[in-house]
Amino acid sequence: MKNVLTFLGDLKQNNNREWFQDNKSRYLEAKNEFEGFIGELLPRLAEIDKDLAGLEPKHCVFRIYRDVRFSKDKSPYKTNMGAAMTRGGRKSPYATYYFHLEPGNAFAGGGIWLPQAPVLKAMRQEVYYNVDEFKKIIGSASFKKHFTSLDGDMLKRPPRDFPADFPDVELLMYKSYITGAKVDDSILETDKLQPQLLNIFKALYPFNSFINRALSDI
Repeated sequence: MKNVLTFLGDLKQNNNREWFQDNKSRYLEAKNEFEGFIGELLPRLAEIDKDLAGLEPKHCVFRIYRDVRFSKDKSPYKTNMGAAMTRGGRKSPYATYYFHLEPGNAFAGGGIWLPQAPVLKAMRQEVYYNVDEFKKIIGSASFKKHFTSLDGDMLKRPPRDFPADFPDVELLMYKSYITGAKVDDSILETDKLQPQLLNIFKALYPFNSFINRALSDI
């Protein structure tokens, strides 16, 4: 990952089109290296989650170009490389296994971030009707070894169509069902990176499976 990290570090200091065009060959080298890493990771991940069998890097890796149309930050390029390894590809509605590579801010995790209303309602219903199972998943030793909690914004009051006096109502108030774990910079250029990611994703698998079960009838 050395070429990737070096390129991203330089891009962060020179986030403009002229520099990027002058260093296009470096970008392509870094992109190929990252996609190669994801290509090696995917078969191992499919041993954990069989629904990912046959998935290719091109269906997972995000573009480096930013959509700046509605952003105050007009920097044209992302300063990270990311891959969402998801059943059906990264644009599908299912829960994802995500790896974010960025110097000083690398992490891995997954779930579903800001789903559409019907998907979010289905996920909340699954939690509501199977709350003990869900609490067992997020309270398990393997989950808590990597993840401290669920992440993301929450509603200020209980969602519609669910009783406000539900004992675990806070679990229904998330706008996303996601979690993540930091990946230390010290292993990003070593052989320890792939095993670490696989350990994180193995701990995430029951969580993602629970979410995906909720989407089976949508």
